[in-house]
Amino acid sequence: MERRDFFKKAAVTAGAAALGTSSLDAGTTHQPIDNRKVADIAFPEKRPMITYSDRPPLLEAPREVFTSALTPNDQFFVRWHMPDIPTYIDPDKFTINIKGLVKQQLKISLKELKEDFEQVEVAAVMQCGGNSRSAFTPTPGGIQWGSGAMGCALWKGVRLRDVLEKAGLKKGAQWLAVQGSERAAYYKTPNFIRELHLDDLDDHVIIAYQMNGEDLPYLNGFPVRLVVPGVYSDSWIKMITDITVTDKYQNLFFMDKAYVIPDNECECETPEKHAKKTKPIWWMNVKSIIGYPNDGAKLTLKSQTVVRGVAWDGGAGIKEVQISLDGGKTWDKAILDSGKLGRYAYRTFRYGFKPKKLGEMKIMAKAINKLGEEQPLAKDIKWNHGGYKYNGIDVVTVKVV
Repeated sequence: MERRDFFKKAAVTAGAAALGTSSLDAGTTHQPIDNRKVADIAFPEKRPMITYSDRPPLLEAPREVFTSALTPNDQFFVRWHMPDIPTYIDPDKFTINIKGLVKQQLKISLKELKEDFEQVEVAAVMQCGGNSRSAFTPTPGGIQWGSGAMGCALWKGVRLRDVLEKAGLKKGAQWLAVQGSERAAYYKTPNFIRELHLDDLDDHVIIAYQMNGEDLPYLNGFPVRLVVPGVYSDSWIKMITDITVTDKYQNLFFMDKAYVIPDNECECETPEKHAKKTKPIWWMNVKSIIGYPNDGAKLTLKSQTVVRGVAWDGGAGIKEVQISLDGGKTWDKAILDSGKLGRYAYRTFRYGFKPKKLGEMKIMAKAINKLGEEQPLAKDIKWNHGGYKYNGIDVVTVKVV
């Protein structure tokens, strides 16, 4: 399919898909709502997914996707903030503007990215800060994501600091403001810009043009996006157009108003009284998701069943995943994969057992990282008005027949 035809086709298919899922906004629950209906019609370059909106595109992966270390591109979640997305981008004419406190302003083409810099790869989880928002009680405002606003890919591109080194930084340079191509429909709406401090740039922060060995899907940021491993995806700017180097932190809406949590020890507040001091969300906390079996699945009595899923955190690394079949009274270790994809990627886990009793059964998964941090029970999750960073112990309910 020609890139120029992307949104011509998407406008028809996605509109129909969104109409079919408009009643799926979440109610109050202690578990993410994961039984939403997958749309009957797919967006271009995507399989049918849970669809919240077609403008901007908001797509969630179903639970069963999360049994593999890498998420297929056509099932990778989609989150845009603004309704105005370019209908066509010519990769031969595309450039990224490097400006601000630099010794030479650059317009770097896609060809130059691929030929003039060292090429690197990093496997990393990209997760929306509001993933599992529907599990909070009471339910905060915002998109009522279940557990599928995330994915893990092998990203290929160039180190951001290599690009900055080519431009040369002037004295006093401290911050980067990164902006993409999405634009608001109303002229007074602030642009979607995220800031990074230069100290946050290590060898894993890259400008990526590939995921899982293919060009970025259009809906995932073609032709290039920022990859910031370990950090929530609001900082992973798509369709990068401008990188501006500054000496001071700018007060920006999406840094200081939208994607923020309370700046206190528990990162929490109450619905009646919001925290006075806040901070931008940044590092991901420890979390796991059961990909199989799904809620409502039927298991056969005394037949072998293998629970499978994924676990991850902000880069400390997963130490173990534990499974409970008795409501959390006892826990047993699951088998983890080798972790060869690195500390920012999913660790897959599996746990075999034979159901011994007929009726309803709850399967629980809890991840623990190498710092000793572990997923809390849902009842112990602290609330914040943005509905960010939910990481309660995952639970699926099955029926043994």
